[in-house]
Amino acid sequence: MDAAKVAICIVTHNSEEDLRDCLESVGALRFRAIELVIVDCASNDSSVAAVTENHPPDIPLVHRVLSDNIGFAGGMNEALAQTQAPWVLTLNPDARPHPDYLSSLLDRAAKHPEDRIGAVAGRLVRPQDGPEAGLLDACGMVLSPSWRHFDRGSGEPAAGRWAHADRVFGATGAASLFSRQALNDIAIDGEVFLAEFHSFREDAELCFRLQERGWDVLYEPSALCEHRRRNLPSRRREMPPHVNMHSLKNRYLLRLYHQGGVNLLLTGVPTLLRDLAALAYVLVLERSSLAAYRWLWQHRREILHRRRQIRARRTVEDPTVNRWFFRGSLPL
Repeated sequence: MDAAKVAICIVTHNSEEDLRDCLESVGALRFRAIELVIVDCASNDSSVAAVTENHPPDIPLVHRVLSDNIGFAGGMNEALAQTQAPWVLTLNPDARPHPDYLSSLLDRAAKHPEDRIGAVAGRLVRPQDGPEAGLLDACGMVLSPSWRHFDRGSGEPAAGRWAHADRVFGATGAASLFSRQALNDIAIDGEVFLAEFHSFREDAELCFRLQERGWDVLYEPSALCEHRRRNLPSRRREMPPHVNMHSLKNRYLLRLYHQGGVNLLLTGVPTLLRDLAALAYVLVLERSSLAAYRWLWQHRREILHRRRQIRARRTVEDPTVNRWFFRGSLPL
């Protein structure tokens, strides 16, 4: 197996309008030891045809078309099952990596052979041909004491910001490089991304498991990728009800799977205030998301079983993970 080979894994669902530019960018990557795995989750537009018409002909392609929408988490698991490449680039259809993107991410990982590198995050920016030109989208993932996870730098001016490589809590699933060894190590019952998350926060949950098993996540600022992000907190009222429901449900799943007693003491007050605000918002403005609370109650036994599985596999003590709630980054 080629130690530097990369599988680019894309999950599509009604992604027709983004796929041409995304696949054109993949075809322009200078690093060529790549294969392409695309899983379509029951699109009812022309996403499947768009892949056939636009995928780079010189890049090996596996294209799976599913009859059900099993979400980003399930779709990415299906994609991962199609490849054994030692590196995996998870890529959203609305992302457009620059030609040196993969090379820069791999070079950063290669500079730390003594470390357990689980993932490398690049510098994601908003599209240069849109109204948000000149703004950052993500420079790694960070946590807050209220158990919110943020894409570092999101919406900030790009000039001069987050220009140095460092260690971060996590990497967004939109366009990040993952070690296959790390993904295999953190899998639960064969699942890399936990299927119950469906879509939204599944990448943050995965990064908790990376940290709890001692895998580092690095940020490389020279790796550039455009990302036309659709789901933002400021656009919540424009998003489909099922996406908002999963977002709320998964907020609690993160804590139920990963919060320990000391962390509850450290973050309990800001988290409770956030929970009360969320409940009030749902009761007044977004009653369709009340289904999230019902889902959590109905699946309480499975949730507790999954928590026991995750907590039993930790190799890193809680204080090492808890520091990420109060530090945005650590030096290399």
